[in-house]
This record gives sequence, C-alpha cells and structure tokens, in this order.
Amino acid sequence: MITSDSVSIRAVQPSDSSQWAELYRGYRDFYELSPDDSIVERVWTWILDDSNEVHAFVATSGDRLVGLAHYRRFSRPSTGSVGIYLDDLFTDSTARGAGVGRALLSELSALAEREGRSVVRWITAEDNTQARRLYDLTATPTKWVTYDLAPGAL
Repeated sequence: MITSDSVSIRAVQPSDSSQWAELYRGYRDFYELSPDDSIVERVWTWILDDSNEVHAFVATSGDRLVGLAHYRRFSRPSTGSVGIYLDDLFTDSTARGAGVGRALLSELSALAEREGRSVVRWITAEDNTQARRLYDLTATPTKWVTYDLAPGAL
C-alpha cells in the first residue's frame, strides 16, 4: 500500500525510461489523446536534453514510479518575472489519494522558491474533479480563460 510517507520526489533519470513511458501513456489515455509512441519517445528525448525547456520530476514509492510532473520556466512580460509552468501532472491510478500529486506540487513550489520564480501555473480539464479537489486546496484559481488558435486558421 502506498502512503504519503512512502512517496519520494526526484528529478527523472535516464534509467526511468520504461516506467516513465508507462506513466506518460497513462496520462495521454486519461486525457483521451490518441496513442502515439512517437510522441512518447519525443517527449522523453526532450526531457533528457539539457538544452530543451522541458524538465521532469517523478514520484517514487519503493523502486516504482507512481507519478510524474513535466514543467518548464516561462517569461512573464506583464510582471517582468519568470514562472514555472506545469504542463503535465499524473499519478498512477493505484497511487491516487496517497499524496503523490500534492508531493509533486510541493516539489515544484519549493523549486520556484529556491529559484526566485514568481508563480507555478497550470491548467486542467474542467471535468477533472479529483485533481481539482487537490488544486483548490493548494492553489488559487485565476480569472483567465484559455484559447487555442490553430496554425494558419486566420
């Protein structure tokens, strides 16, 4: 049984490849994204490339990965500061409710504090009620609405 005391957070390592890929496929499935191993491989390549903006923390319990957080730094012209953007947060279904998501958010908050960043920001699906319960307890919702414009659409 996984408990919050048995969960540790660390930077992803090259040896995490297969477990990370399993988690990331679970994330993509949760959000009903088409299965595509080329995307999984591309994102893994980004994470391992120090010159790429995407980084990752993983949550471990024993020798098993039970969660992931993909993040990057972003410039904030409106405040003249830099924040951390959380792109993906995912907890394995067998570990949900054990504090994995909170531990990953806590690590991101600590990183932002250590680096003097202005905010940790993310979006989530409106119907992601389980995650939103955690988010409502740990962060402040914003008034901003998100839009996507397709390239070449105008």
